[in-house]
Amino acid sequence: MATATLEKAPAKKASRKTPATEKAPAATASGRRAAASRKRAMPEPLTKAPATAKPRAAAKAPSKAAAKAKNMHNKELGARGEEAAARFLANRGYEILDRNWTCAAGEADIVARDANVIVFVEVKTRSDASMGFPAEAVTAKKRQRYERIACLYLERHAFTEMLVRFDVISLVAIAPDRALVRHHINAWSEADK
Repeated sequence: MATATLEKAPAKKASRKTPATEKAPAATASGRRAAASRKRAMPEPLTKAPATAKPRAAAKAPSKAAAKAKNMHNKELGARGEEAAARFLANRGYEILDRNWTCAAGEADIVARDANVIVFVEVKTRSDASMGFPAEAVTAKKRQRYERIACLYLERHAFTEMLVRFDVISLVAIAPDRALVRHHINAWSEADK
């Protein structure tokens, strides 16, 4: 799909016809200097009048479409990353209890059980590491939100004598069907606050 930049065509100077009663300025050198000095003396407007709405809207349309396509790509990449993370955990003996569990505090990507530990897993997937590694996106604010999610999850499910742990699984796509996976076990604790 090709994109093009819509540029405004240069405005043509309107020719002004002088009525017969109006005299045209003399075409002498002094007349030209006087006209040029009047032109310089005129102040520039502080703001330019906006162009008509149609060219501006047309110029923004491709960027909106590109942003929408990028958002769809990110959502698809995130969903594929969560699927890969769930398979990764299952292959290592974790029991997947819930995926994309939502509550008033937000969403837990994966809730799993590892022996007598309930594990809340945040999955971060990136197409490359140019913006940093995926686990770096788990901020203090996100950790606090995950702790509220864990409290609500444990309230709604009857678990007795279970430990709680917060993990992060980072995935960096290295090919369309392959990713580098890093499992950060016990990614944050009370000491991190």
